[in-house]
Amino acid sequence: MKALVYQGPNCLALEERPKPSIQDPTDAIVKVTHTTICGTDIHLLQNEIPCNPDCILGHEGVGIIEAIGSGVTNFYPDQLVLISCITSCGYCLHCRKGMPSNCLSGGFTLGNKIDGTQAEYVRVPHASFSLHLLPDTIDRKASVLLSDVFPTAYECGIRNGQIRPGSRVAIIGPGPIGLAALSMLKSLFGPALVVVIGRGKSRLDAAKAAGADHTLSTLDGIGELTERSNALTGDRGFDVVIEAVGSKQAFEISQALVAAGGTIATLGVYGSKCDLHLEKLWNRNICLKTGLVDTVSTPELLEMAKAGILRPESLVSHNFSLDEIEQAYTVVRAASEHGTMKVVITI
Repeated sequence: MKALVYQGPNCLALEERPKPSIQDPTDAIVKVTHTTICGTDIHLLQNEIPCNPDCILGHEGVGIIEAIGSGVTNFYPDQLVLISCITSCGYCLHCRKGMPSNCLSGGFTLGNKIDGTQAEYVRVPHASFSLHLLPDTIDRKASVLLSDVFPTAYECGIRNGQIRPGSRVAIIGPGPIGLAALSMLKSLFGPALVVVIGRGKSRLDAAKAAGADHTLSTLDGIGELTERSNALTGDRGFDVVIEAVGSKQAFEISQALVAAGGTIATLGVYGSKCDLHLEKLWNRNICLKTGLVDTVSTPELLEMAKAGILRPESLVSHNFSLDEIEQAYTVVRAASEHGTMKVVITI
């Protein structure tokens, strides 16, 4: 089968690899129909987070079950399924606490510790808890965004931010996850103010079109950002800052803009240390929430998509075939140049 393989920092190649087979009774083999490229894949490629050599990349996907192990009783061959970006055994201490991202035999493994979804077939461990039936009424191509983008925005941004009606919210990073958070905020939670902060003009324009009340550019510098934010919030700051970048600059901005008693919900992937300014925040009752997505909200989000509340297709900017996936990586890595939001790879 064809598969995109990590060959070392900043090096990948489309190769012929053996088709996976059942290894454990809880496995499923899924014929992938659609996958995508995540910002985390770029972090892996840049060696900012570890990836096993010769690993097939990718942790998001939609496909058709080809085979199941004897221990899988809730799925059957030929069913159309969504592949969760998090592998969950369903039984360990962390899974029972609702934290599958820390699963003792799973977690974030696809596409970095074990072969992932950017291939014609993928072996999904713990299939009973790591797959979801996909309704025929949902756009199959766009639904791949429900593997990771929407659960991350919902769980790590909105839920961790404890957003309430009337909240003043800043979203740092108008990428796919930031815009997914924006769309859910505006349609479901009734914030009083949503300001989206980022660098690329095309993405800031997309945020404005998606309903952001205001957009601000990080190119203006943290001093100008703070001044303009104070003008928008009446010098109170933001009740919730959703940090969806994972950079030192974004974390600095988050701390500068959060209101007293506010929450910073950071969902970016950090590959290096950042400063936490407790000398400024120690007496301001700030809550800092970090975390990797657990995908426990996926069934809920599938129902929202089925009802038309979520529109994942609105975030798809480019389409490629598997043979074009190396070109797709180039387009993702130069997002400002290509106006890239989310790419979909059809297999």
